[in-house]
Amino acid sequence: MSDIETLERQLLTEIEAAPDEAALEAVRIAALGKKGSVSELLKTLGAMTPEERKTKGPAINGLRDRVATGINTRKGALKDAALNARLNRETVDVTLPVREAPAEAGRIHPITQVVDELTAIFADMGFAVAEGPDIETDELNFTMLNFQADHPAREMHDTFFFNPKPDGSRMLLRTHTSPVQIRTMLSQKPPIRVIIPGRTYRCDSDQTHTPMFHQVEGLVIDKGSHLGHLKWILEEFCKAFFEVDKVKMRFRPSFFPFTEPSLEVDIQCRRQGNEIRFGEGEDWLEILGCGMVHPNVLRNCGLDPDVYQGFAWGMGIDRIAMLKYGMPDLRAFFEADVRWLSHYGFRPLDFPTLAGGLSA
Repeated sequence: MSDIETLERQLLTEIEAAPDEAALEAVRIAALGKKGSVSELLKTLGAMTPEERKTKGPAINGLRDRVATGINTRKGALKDAALNARLNRETVDVTLPVREAPAEAGRIHPITQVVDELTAIFADMGFAVAEGPDIETDELNFTMLNFQADHPAREMHDTFFFNPKPDGSRMLLRTHTSPVQIRTMLSQKPPIRVIIPGRTYRCDSDQTHTPMFHQVEGLVIDKGSHLGHLKWILEEFCKAFFEVDKVKMRFRPSFFPFTEPSLEVDIQCRRQGNEIRFGEGEDWLEILGCGMVHPNVLRNCGLDPDVYQGFAWGMGIDRIAMLKYGMPDLRAFFEADVRWLSHYGFRPLDFPTLAGGLSA
């Protein structure tokens, strides 16, 4: 019996001394495995006499049960200790601010925001949105818009031309979104009311010009459209876009090949430092060009200028974004600086509406 007690004390000591689960498993195998010390004692029961088995059987089985219990207890203690150590290593400082969700941290680029604002304003007036390709033909970009063959805008210093084709014709990056006006008039019958936002390209780069920029144009073709309608549309647009109750505008004679008469539009403003406020003050700022669609353009599109007439206007999206939101340098629009976008960008879920406020 003393040998069993000695073995028990030895095994329980080894169990308690096991530093981790791997060491405890080694003790279990040494004691209760197929060739373990306790298992070897259990094998001797078959060779004992009944009297010996009555005495030694309970002692050996009790040893096995106490060793197994000790191993399970130690295993649970080791698991708790490992969990506590892990929790101590992986503590979280709950006083730190919670990270913003992607929908909160992301920002909409001001150009995208302004296009959405333009769409909301003109959609309320019954305008659809028309689009066209960035790569255009010389005919659609110039000829059908009444540009003469020697017009300066066709020169290389203004226009990005592609290499000539075998027949001598050249494709180009559109210099304005006006080719979409031609495409619209060729594909739709009047009445037509569309706005055309999109990218345009010219050989120019400085603080207020970039080789690629954004324009929005509007086109109305109908039998009874006239300059009074144009002036009303532009006035309502300026009031809605700049979010003022009233605006004062002046229309100056100008020249564009595709309109006759042609006008440039100034809006009343007040300059205070680097800030410009619209609807007040005594200064003027040019914001767009417009006019009645030239009869030659109507004829080029298969429309009789004695039956139909229309008007069009165009402005730089980047420019009006700078004016409205106080951005000093156009080049920053295209530099992909996350800090700039975080400052000037808009929250993704703040979609502009006339009822809720364009820039709320």
